[in-house]
Amino acid sequence: MRESYRVAVVGATGAVGNTMLQLLAERSFPITSLKLLASHRSAGEILSFKNDPIVVEELTHDSFADVDVVFSSAGASVSREFIPTAVDKGALVIDNTSAFRMDEGTPLVVPEVNMDAAHTHNGLIANPNCSTIQMMVALKPIYDAAGIKRIVVSTYQSVSGKSGRAVLELVQQTTEALEGKPITLDKFPHQMAFNVAFDWPFLDTGDNEEEVKMINETRKILNDDTIGVSATTVRVPVFFAHSESINVETHKKLTAAEVKTILNAAPGVKLVDNPSNQEYPLAVDVAGKDEVYVGRIREDTSIENGLNLWVVADNLRKGAALNAIQIAENLL
Repeated sequence: MRESYRVAVVGATGAVGNTMLQLLAERSFPITSLKLLASHRSAGEILSFKNDPIVVEELTHDSFADVDVVFSSAGASVSREFIPTAVDKGALVIDNTSAFRMDEGTPLVVPEVNMDAAHTHNGLIANPNCSTIQMMVALKPIYDAAGIKRIVVSTYQSVSGKSGRAVLELVQQTTEALEGKPITLDKFPHQMAFNVAFDWPFLDTGDNEEEVKMINETRKILNDDTIGVSATTVRVPVFFAHSESINVETHKKLTAAEVKTILNAAPGVKLVDNPSNQEYPLAVDVAGKDEVYVGRIREDTSIENGLNLWVVADNLRKGAALNAIQIAENLL
């Protein structure tokens, strides 16, 4: 075990990359040197880390010399091209894209759920999808206590999950809508302001790519192909934090009170469940927080052993950057 590490952040100028820098500083991650990497369009930009300016370098196959740890979040195609080089040069790579998540030899890890899987890595560990991460943190304690037969999840995902530019576009669209002007469409296929929209490519099955990710990743993380998973993912005009309505059918009966007790003691979970006082997880309250917030825990009497939960988490922090850093912290 080393005392400090040579770190590279791929996709440093993006929304997740910026959050990564913030969290590396906040958590005092042991860094000897820090290399910020991005496309040639962003090369030369200056970012700040602990009040020190760092010039962003263009990502090339030569970028990983003398690097111990790589946090990558520049998109799946970029990861497929460059991450094998980083691994070949001896770096530990934690990749936040979909490029390698379902590869048989690549661990897909949420530290509170299956950290043991990370120890089987061959230089590469995949960070799950943001929506999958927060669902797994909330459901793993229930899975351990009673088993899970089926999950039905509907997501309400913030625009920051798409990109930093999508956040700016929502601001622009909101202004345009309020002023009665034509709506600018750049990052979104439909108007996002004052709307709820599907924002991912659809497959021949009728599912979209995000829904399939949640289904497949859930089974891989829990190492249980018997779980039925049905997902509907939707983008909403919220800047930060994803919300999820989750219905679970367990093998063993759990009361709502038992679930609250279980989750109140679960790692990474913050229980906020007092509806009579209007206290339950809200995106505006959870943005900027590290925990996965859970509330509105109810028994679903329409099915045997049914439960309903409302789960909210900051998609840039726990849904991306924080989860990756936690993996590295646990391993190193």
